[in-house]
Amino acid sequence: MSEQAARPWPASRDASPENPKNQVQSVAKAFAVLRAFGSDLPELTVAEVAARTGLDRGTSFRLVHTLAGLGYLRAALDGRRFRLTLKCLELGFAALSAGDLAGHATPLLRELVPGIAEAASLGTLERGEVVYLARVEAGMERGGLVRRPGTRIGAYATALGQAILAWLPREEQLAELGRVERVKLSERTLTGLDELLDRLAEVRARGYAVSDGENAYGLRTVAAPVLDAAGRPVAGVSLTVGGGRVGTAEFIARAAPEARRVAAELAEGLRLSLGAVAVAQGSR
Repeated sequence: MSEQAARPWPASRDASPENPKNQVQSVAKAFAVLRAFGSDLPELTVAEVAARTGLDRGTSFRLVHTLAGLGYLRAALDGRRFRLTLKCLELGFAALSAGDLAGHATPLLRELVPGIAEAASLGTLERGEVVYLARVEAGMERGGLVRRPGTRIGAYATALGQAILAWLPREEQLAELGRVERVKLSERTLTGLDELLDRLAEVRARGYAVSDGENAYGLRTVAAPVLDAAGRPVAGVSLTVGGGRVGTAEFIARAAPEARRVAAELAEGLRLSLGAVAVAQGSR
């Protein structure tokens, strides 16, 4: 039996919490009410809550008063309008207190290994190199390729580095590519400046980077950028598999959406944290 047959891809995500069949609609409606409030409209009437959530007025009335009774909403002086209370901060404090971006990324990466990939990483760009911030792997030790947090490698030669570089302005791409000596790690490694700039343009247009044996023989990697609220890359997420496990096209089809999903979730966490979650502990 081949390795690929012995280690099949995981079942579909239909059994996941995202499946509508597994959701409690009353809870979803309660959170819709909380999300109806914002900096543009900090106080809302029941009718306005209904209009912003798409719920009927009776349901909106009951949910607003339930949330007020639990302390998450408070009536304004006129008794008609409601606003969020500071108690809502409790909902996010536990997540924010987990620390830096690597701490938030690790459990998300762990969900993908070994089902989707044999290694999953979070890295950032520093002086032309990718610095690994978090790494989850299973089986990569067989090839002698172990990249622990803190490991550095030239960004030009990695899908993770290219995923970050692709979202930088051209002048910054040139500066970063010039910070390290560009040597061939395999016969497929791109080292020429023009060909690397062309590759970065392709990555930007596609939305993710792909490496097929360019960084190390027999390894395939897909990577996506973690963007801040301004659209600037602050980190990247990569998924890697041994070439003997699955073909390139099938791996990309499976891994690219997952890498982009995790990267987007981390980006949303950065945005919502308003700076409370740092890219690296202690900041660099």
